[in-house]
Amino acid sequence: MATCKSASRLTRLAAWPAIVDAYSTDAVTSEQRGVAAALKVVGYRLAMLVSGALALVLAAGTGWLGGLGWEKTYLLMSALMGVGLIATLWGREPVIAARAPQTLREAVAEPLREFFSRPGAWAMLALIILYKLGDAFALSLSTAFLIRGAGFSPDDVGYVNKGMGLAATIVGVVFGGALMVRLGLYRSLMVFGILQAVSNLAYMWLAMVGTSYPLLIFAVGFDNIAGGMGTVAFVALLMALCDHRFTATQYALLSALASFGRVYVGPAAGFATDPNHLGLGWSTFFFSTFVVALPGLIVLAWKRQTIEALDRKP
Repeated sequence: MATCKSASRLTRLAAWPAIVDAYSTDAVTSEQRGVAAALKVVGYRLAMLVSGALALVLAAGTGWLGGLGWEKTYLLMSALMGVGLIATLWGREPVIAARAPQTLREAVAEPLREFFSRPGAWAMLALIILYKLGDAFALSLSTAFLIRGAGFSPDDVGYVNKGMGLAATIVGVVFGGALMVRLGLYRSLMVFGILQAVSNLAYMWLAMVGTSYPLLIFAVGFDNIAGGMGTVAFVALLMALCDHRFTATQYALLSALASFGRVYVGPAAGFATDPNHLGLGWSTFFFSTFVVALPGLIVLAWKRQTIEALDRKP
């Protein structure tokens, strides 16, 4: 019985992101996708910060913020969930109302059939996997590099890489969402993708220079701002790829596919830098992450017409 209850709870938790993503995709116009994507990413980041680090400080920390205890902290977190409920009540229904699927085939098989019936569907899947791959490759070992390779203390890395990095990501997300209104989907993906790739070279520069605090701040800030901008454009791309009849299923499948590279890139990065295997130096490793980012940009340029057509889709 306990196992069934746990499985049921996990199913509900997994369903919520798909519902929110589907609603946000259906409720906005093509001109609003960049802003909507930025708000989604910022909201997700802040929610993770509040429910993670802040909740821990409130429950078990000391000082004016800490000492609430777990019971009051959970009550506070529950109250904060009311913000989402109020937003749901105020939210408007999508302009294009899709008919609810009546069978399992309509819910699962039809979204897949519709997507793969499009010309160039496999190329778009390749773009989804490759676009953030170089960024994920560099980030997988950024903390290890800053401590073991560049010689910074764990405290320095925590304050700069985690603290300032989060703020820089939010700045990049907001700035990227605003720029998308002017640039459009394709140009945003290309410009932000190039910035993502180039930002990895800042770590290569740091690896060549050594322990330099100004360069640490520059590298982490540049990387997180560029990564935030790229994330906004990428989320907007996923939204544009969804057919309004199958939004929840297609967005869930595409976002799961996008995480494929991030999941498997960690072991590859470790293999590349391990002295017992490839043994790449840190500067060579970060240059290789720049090279890994290039195929995604090549596929993006190849599919320019398709993406520009998606940007015109209501």
